[in-house]
Amino acid sequence: MGFTVKSKGLLTLIQGSPRIGYQQYGVSMSGAMDSYSHRLGNILLGNKEDEASLEILIMGPTLLFDKPSKIAITGGDLSPRINNIPIKMWKSYIVNSGDILSFDDLKNGCRSYISFEGGIDVAYVMESKSTYTKANLGGYEGRPLKENDYINLDNLKSNTINTIDDIYIPIFKNEITLRLVKGPQDDMFSDEEYQKFISGEYFVTDECDRMGYRLDGEPITHLRGADIISDGIAFGAIQIPGHGKPIIMMADRQTVGGYTKIANVISTDLYKLAQAKPGDKISFEEINIYQSHELLKLYEKEIENVKNNMKSQEVLKNRNFNITIDDVLFKTLVEEIK
Repeated sequence: MGFTVKSKGLLTLIQGSPRIGYQQYGVSMSGAMDSYSHRLGNILLGNKEDEASLEILIMGPTLLFDKPSKIAITGGDLSPRINNIPIKMWKSYIVNSGDILSFDDLKNGCRSYISFEGGIDVAYVMESKSTYTKANLGGYEGRPLKENDYINLDNLKSNTINTIDDIYIPIFKNEITLRLVKGPQDDMFSDEEYQKFISGEYFVTDECDRMGYRLDGEPITHLRGADIISDGIAFGAIQIPGHGKPIIMMADRQTVGGYTKIANVISTDLYKLAQAKPGDKISFEEINIYQSHELLKLYEKEIENVKNNMKSQEVLKNRNFNITIDDVLFKTLVEEIK
């Protein structure tokens, strides 16, 4: 038992850990775009941090549960609701048989993660449950979810719900500074053009998806053309094609490419970019590789702090109430806590 998809939303994908070890065969890594939000959703439920979740984009789906389950919603705020009652982000909830999870307006960010206690019951393909739609790999039949799809979930294990302290909840803004490390083909640009790139302001265009984000701004000129012998592409690599406008490679990027890469966004900042929408402003800050290592250590320490500082409570039961005050109807979800 699990849930039925009543409406699919804009793009609803099963995403979990990246598909590691298969790029040599031309297989994209895929996986969650915003790994911070994805990991914290699973932590709230006591799952493995890389367990598969639903990654939803801008307009969320509507899900009908046919058994008690425990869920958590993290990432961008798409105004989640249970039985049309608004619920909080970054908190676990128990849903009952017959409950409906839906979404309303986009408030910030653009990607939310719906995580489920025990994870999603789909097969591992090349050691990952993540969906790669271009090759119809993984997830649910290798494609986005659609109406009437049925997804199996694990049984509810406990009535304990968890909440994350506000200090660990990111605020997704429309102006983003991304830290980056120079290279590997920075020598194909003059110092003046590199400085123009670092100090420039860019905007996310409509051509942004799980494969890459095209940016608009002042073009960057190459010293000797844009082409190189194709080599590997990391998550966050910043390509500069012949037209001079940067493209930042994302989770579903191709395995190799033949455009110059002027720099790479550090891994700990990629979650910010994953929540960027068309029109959002991007600026860059250069750091060195040693600073990026220190930032990664701090990032992992913060996730450990999240685990150690969660607030837990046992839910005895929850109920929905319709309350009318001065002819105004308020829909309310009440949890009875031990």
